[in-house]
Amino acid sequence: MPSLSPITPNDFQGSDVERINLAVQAAAGTGRRVVIPRHNQADDGERDIWLLDAAILLRTDTTLELDNCHIKLSDRCRDNFIRSANCGMGIADIEPMRGIHIYGVGNVLMEGADHPRATGDSGKTLGERTFGTDAGVDGESQKGDWRNIGILMAFVEDFSIRSLKMVDPHCWGISLERCAHGMLRDIEFASGQVRTVDGEQQTILNQDGIDLRLGCHDILIEHITGFSGDDLVALTAIPGARGTAGDPGSTMVSATMDRSEGLDEIRNVIIRDVRGYCKGGHHIVRLLNTPGVRLHDILIDGLMDTSPEGFRCKAALKIGDSHYGGGVAPLGSTYRIIVNNVMSKAQYAVMIGGSLCDSVISNIIHEGAPEDAVAVIPGPEHMRDVSVSNVRVIEG
Repeated sequence: MPSLSPITPNDFQGSDVERINLAVQAAAGTGRRVVIPRHNQADDGERDIWLLDAAILLRTDTTLELDNCHIKLSDRCRDNFIRSANCGMGIADIEPMRGIHIYGVGNVLMEGADHPRATGDSGKTLGERTFGTDAGVDGESQKGDWRNIGILMAFVEDFSIRSLKMVDPHCWGISLERCAHGMLRDIEFASGQVRTVDGEQQTILNQDGIDLRLGCHDILIEHITGFSGDDLVALTAIPGARGTAGDPGSTMVSATMDRSEGLDEIRNVIIRDVRGYCKGGHHIVRLLNTPGVRLHDILIDGLMDTSPEGFRCKAALKIGDSHYGGGVAPLGSTYRIIVNNVMSKAQYAVMIGGSLCDSVISNIIHEGAPEDAVAVIPGPEHMRDVSVSNVRVIEG
């Protein structure tokens, strides 16, 4: 049986993002994939770039193929590159979705705006700590929020994102909230916490690569490369007081309030073959849960610090912290973590900043001080039944 022909935005009229979203709507329920090609046959002539004024909104059972294309946020855009259509501004009830697949063919580039309207997370004020042309503009939010994220999905099962490069996102590159049974693979990042805008160096904070937020489980992350302004890969279960989804005052579109009964714990995640560094000097991989939410059954296998000569990240891997959500998570809430095959040039190879139990750390090569290869910052009382073996230190 012949495969169904794809649908392309070149078959529609309107702005670039309007045409892409019309293609997504046309493909809904048909089994046909949407292909964004290299050549954009726009009303004003053909060009090799797709400028987004708003987010591409993906529906259940959507396959989006990015074929050697360059997608860029316009200077008008204060929105994501791509978002699951079940969430967004003012959507308080997020209906679960499934079957969203995004993949690149050839060279695919997703790039932030030349003049970003807003950057950073919801804790950052525009024009003070992080850049944004909306700084001081009446009627515009003066904080970052979830609209600054590159690819954002919430309550999506059976998903994949693979084979693309993201440059200078306005906040986290990819953020998943309460998503499950998915895969992220072959993704490259290039951001450095600062960039040149009109000849001046500007700070852009919170440029993580991949973030799994509250409630994510059964996810594979592999073959991640490049450099990021903040943590390259992060699993962060940090509940808060916000209970309304679609609130522009948050970096989580699905609300930060813990649903309790273990629904918002992060579990069953594999991270392997990460080759990169944090150009902002933070961490390459980070696992963080705060009191009240568990993080467990995580495998990290193959983490290679590619920092250039003379540059050090804070840690190749950091587990836990004492500075979020009421301090160190209670002993027993971060557990069954396996860390294997880490090559580090950072200050710490493995930095345990919170509690950890019933875990294994092995096969570590650390360029630096012996005491910093596997360091327990809050003290041994926060560790229980953690096996550490095969640690090799290369002193500079």
